Amino acid sequence: MRPSSGTVPAVEARAIHKVFVGGDGSELTVLGGVDLRVESGEAVAIVGSSGAGKSTLLHLLGALARPTSGGVFLAGLDVSEVDGDALARMRNGCVGFVFQFHHLLREFTALENVMMPCLIAGRQRGAAKERARELLTVVGLEERLSHRPSQLSGGEQQRVAVARALAAEPPLLLADEPSGNLDTQTSEDLHDLLFNLRESQDLGMVLVTHNQELARRADRILELRDGRLHEVARA
Repeated sequence: MRPSSGTVPAVEARAIHKVFVGGDGSELTVLGGVDLRVESGEAVAIVGSSGAGKSTLLHLLGALARPTSGGVFLAGLDVSEVDGDALARMRNGCVGFVFQFHHLLREFTALENVMMPCLIAGRQRGAAKERARELLTVVGLEERLSHRPSQLSGGEQQRVAVARALAAEPPLLLADEPSGNLDTQTSEDLHDLLFNLRESQDLGMVLVTHNQELARRADRILELRDGRLHEVARA
């Protein structure tokens, strides 16, 4: 169910372009004027061929990179107006990231990995630990708190990554092929988890995926083609 269009969106992109310049000075336009508004509680799937620029778009939406032109707004805040440590704090508080490969810190336990965004945000250690315990319970890993990534299955590692992404209570979750490295059953379990969390935490979600089953669960499916987003009609 989509929320009212009168609310502040979880993320909004306005006419964003991204141009890469090669060593010989040649230009490659990856994004040619993308507009996107994702409301709180709304799930949007981005599909398209490999190399179309889907990951680039996700990085721009999450303020991991800057557009060549155009604007990105996180929870109503203009990303272009902040830089350095302030940008890092904005990103930590406004966006949760889940990638195909979990990128967990190998030397830390599941609990410590999930605590990290809270500690970065300045929470006291006790509060960070309580938040991490709560989230790991939500994702079904309450018995695995002290396990390091090497002691967890692929699906468990990705659940830890989801919990970590939500630790600082961001309004937006960005996922880049979140189940691309998992088997079919584990993928379906992860998809159920993501959409249950979307519902319970009123998350805006942008999912870059080649998985048609995951894409069909979204409120909207958009194809990135020739540098622009095109709405995909439902069958």
